[in-house]
Amino acid sequence: MGRASEAMKAYVWDLPTRLFHWSLVLLVIAAFVSAKIGGNAMLWHGRFGLTILGLLVFRIIWGFAGSTYARFTQFVRGPAAIRAYLQGAWQGLGHNPLGALSVLALLGVLALQASTGLLANDDIAFEGYLVPLIGSELSSKITGIHELLETVLLLLVAAHVGAIVYYVRVKKHNLVQPMLTGWAAGKPEQSATGGGAAAFVIAVLIAAGVVWAASGALLPPPPPAPPPSAAPLF
Repeated sequence: MGRASEAMKAYVWDLPTRLFHWSLVLLVIAAFVSAKIGGNAMLWHGRFGLTILGLLVFRIIWGFAGSTYARFTQFVRGPAAIRAYLQGAWQGLGHNPLGALSVLALLGVLALQASTGLLANDDIAFEGYLVPLIGSELSSKITGIHELLETVLLLLVAAHVGAIVYYVRVKKHNLVQPMLTGWAAGKPEQSATGGGAAAFVIAVLIAAGVVWAASGALLPPPPPAPPPSAAPLF
């Protein structure tokens, strides 16, 4: 009977949630590395940031239209649930009440980081896609916020990774494998429901629309450069 219960699995993380998670991991690393390289790599830094923004928009929509454990209403809980978790009295699948705070913090800081990046510049050759909306002076101030948020993001990522290591080493609970396979220990009747193709397509289209607008596609074209003045004959 014990072996049978250990073998029971519940489908927790749907494919879109897993794709979002690992795509975000890779893109954040790529954005960080390209920013440190600088120079021409800043063009890619901007593209990575724009893609991260699209992923975040998708995740917010999926947090309402996705399957059970991807929804904010399922894993964002109040102080009572957090207290119960800290006392060891909480049981459930998906994000635990304390982990949910980490997820919200990461999503929030990443959203601010991506948004300020649209309005930032590197004082050399690169500027965010929407800098023409605000001008260089305000852009320089926002660049300072963008750089400060990098430190905050690194601290949150370190805490997130530390929590995963703690769960693996101390609690003997692998949080990574379910995010790879979608399956976790649980009862089959606890498996996630909802989500579906229609919700996914709508979320992707809205995210793509936001990325298109954030890329500066709606800005008026810059004025044409004046023709070069003719050199005097004498």
